[in-house]
This record gives sequence, structure tokens and C-alpha cells, in this order.
Amino acid sequence: MTVRAFRLLRTLATLATLSVPAVAAAGTLDTVRQRGTLQCGVSQGLPGFSDRNAQGEWSGFDVDFCKALAAAIFDDPAKVTYVPLSAAERFDALKAGRIDVLSRNSTWTLEREAKLGLLFAGITYHDGQGFLVMRRPNITSALELTGAKICVQTGTSGEPNVVDFFRANSMQMEIKAYPTAAEALAALAGGACDVLTNDQSGLYAMRLQLPKPGDALILPDIISKEPLGPVVRNDDLVWFNAVKWVGHALVNAEELGISRATVAEALASTKPAVRRFTGAEGDLGRDLGLDNAWAIRSVRAVGNYAEVYERNVGANSRLGIPRGLNQLWTMGGILYAPPLR
Repeated sequence: MTVRAFRLLRTLATLATLSVPAVAAAGTLDTVRQRGTLQCGVSQGLPGFSDRNAQGEWSGFDVDFCKALAAAIFDDPAKVTYVPLSAAERFDALKAGRIDVLSRNSTWTLEREAKLGLLFAGITYHDGQGFLVMRRPNITSALELTGAKICVQTGTSGEPNVVDFFRANSMQMEIKAYPTAAEALAALAGGACDVLTNDQSGLYAMRLQLPKPGDALILPDIISKEPLGPVVRNDDLVWFNAVKWVGHALVNAEELGISRATVAEALASTKPAVRRFTGAEGDLGRDLGLDNAWAIRSVRAVGNYAEVYERNVGANSRLGIPRGLNQLWTMGGILYAPPLR
């Protein structure tokens, strides 16, 4: 064998070896089906997003995404095993295969994709980092917080964000980091710090856990972009697409006027966009590795985006968060999903 031929064979062998992990890991959807349940990573307890009642039943905005995905796969939103994870362990649990998808108020950043080998499957909630203060003294703006002790949870993007904000405004502060959100909140309530910083949606949820929620104020200042969404490993494009398009489907359902209450009407519709959504026309489900009724099943299980939002975190829920940026793009917000076609 010539040297040139040997080098060519060695190169081909190397390329074949490199392709093995991607091929071997490309069966998440099949694995989920064979297992009979979706393993979904959620928070350890955040009202409105992923929380468990005394009977062990999970509910919340992030939980509903897990249910919608299970409905798309199994036609059964109950086929979910919820895995509660801390902020520090969530990404390692996903990379290690302990969960199939992470739906846990996680911010999409370049580092988390490029460095950790993950993919964010779209934005389900447009958020921003804010501040929670006790009404002593009467603080009305984050620019009045110079010299403050700031409580933050470790393993989140909150600490670097708050450092950047204070540096940019030539303000002094002291970081006090805690392993869990509950410990950070307890430190605020106990006076160990003056301010708690977190995603603003999280602050609404955490305020409810205080003995007297009315004693705390969420400042209007937003100091960062925090696009939240579900996360998967980067080794399985089929699974990534399935997860991503379930989120898009809930938004498209709201745009098309398809809700839990109007599923039967949608199934009888003659409108082309609605017929594609229900699977009566086209073959979109097969392209995702699902059947053609996947999208309408998700809506039947949890409702469209507006229903999910309002039920869990909206103005009439316990949290009372206005939709703001999470309004549809046609209603003054920035919520926008690619079309199903």
C-alpha cells in the first residue's frame, strides 16, 4: 500500500469515527417512545412556572410545555416524568441524559450553546432581570441601590448581569450568593441583604413565598435580556426540531384563533392554514417524526400560548404578570413564530 493510499484510508476511518456519536445519539424521540414517558427537567418549585402541590401534581408555564410535548408524541399529556433540578445542576443533567428536555426558566445565551453543547429550542418567554426590595427604605429605582447588598442565586446569569449593571452606572454593591432561590429569598426576608435579583418573572413568583408579599416591591428597572426557552442536547436534530415546533405551534394556534374551546371548530375548518395545523392537509407531522395531528393534540392538552400564559402567570393568575413583550407581534408584543407550512 502506498503512503498516499494509507493516509486516505486513515482519514476516512477518522471521519467515520467522528460521525458515530452523532448517529448513536440521534434517537431521542425513539427512546422517549420506547420508554413510554417524557423525562422533563423542571425547577425545584417556582410558582407559576413549575410547582408541585400536596398531591404531587405538577403545574405551571414550563410544566405545560412538557405536557404539550408529551401530547404531540403520545396523545397523552400525562406521560411525563418530572425531574426537579437546581439551577447549578440543570445543564449537567441534560448533558448526562438524565432528562430528554429542560423546561426550567433558562436563559438562552451563546456560551450555553457553544460551550456546553446544548441547543435552545426557541423562546417561550421574553424576560429580563430585575430587583425585588423590601419596602424599607422606600426605594423606587435600581439607580438608588448604590452600596446595597445584593442576594443572587448561584449557577444563574444573574450575578454577571448585576455586576455589569453596577459597573456601568459607577455604583458600589456587595454580592451575596446562595445555592438556591429559596435561600436567597430567605436572606432577603431576614435582612441579610437589601435586594434580591432574578428574572422578573421569577421575582413575581418568589414574592408570593414571603410571609407578607405586600411588604416587597418589584422595581420597574430591567437590566438585561433574558430569553427563556426549552433546551436539548445538540446531538439530535430530529428531536431538536420536534421540541422547537411544539413551542411554535402554541403561538401559531393563538394567531389562528385555535384554542381548547375551538378544537372541534378547527378540525372542521376549510381555511388552508388551519387545515395544515390540524393535519387535515399536508404532511408536516411526518417531517418532524410525528403524525400529522401533533399540533392540534398539543392545543387540546394545554391550550394555545395565551391560555398557557394567562392560566399560569397572567394578569388574573396569582402572579399577575402583564403579558408585555409576550404579546403577539400583531398586538404590540414581540412574540412571533414561523408559520406551519
